[in-house]
Amino acid sequence: MERAAALAFVSANHRGVLATRRHDGTAVLVPVVAGLGADGRIAISTRGDSHKVANLRRDPQASLCVFSDAFFGAFVQIDGPVEILELPAAMDGLVDLYRQIAGEHPDWEEFRGAMTREGRVLVMITPGRVGPAKRA
Repeated sequence: MERAAALAFVSANHRGVLATRRHDGTAVLVPVVAGLGADGRIAISTRGDSHKVANLRRDPQASLCVFSDAFFGAFVQIDGPVEILELPAAMDGLVDLYRQIAGEHPDWEEFRGAMTREGRVLVMITPGRVGPAKRA
């Protein structure tokens, strides 16, 4: 699968599994919801104090497998370097990600407050290697 097709797949399918590495090199796999940022990077919202963020601060490389709602249907793996965007710089991206995945929020002020209270960050993956992939 070419990079453009992989990113189009991520923009239409948001369920995935993110792989990071513990300090001893073993993998940590966690379910995530991902979207495509305006800059072509893959965006994931998470708490800044999560284990995945600690792992990514130490080793800023990740692998992400995104799959369709059919689960055993189409999927793509994307590997690449990671940047962690902190609040307040992450807020516009958090709003964009929510809109992409869920549409309009009924109260954007409440949403922004929740993101701040939860200490949310954006994990931004720059697509490097793409594949393997399976098309439906």
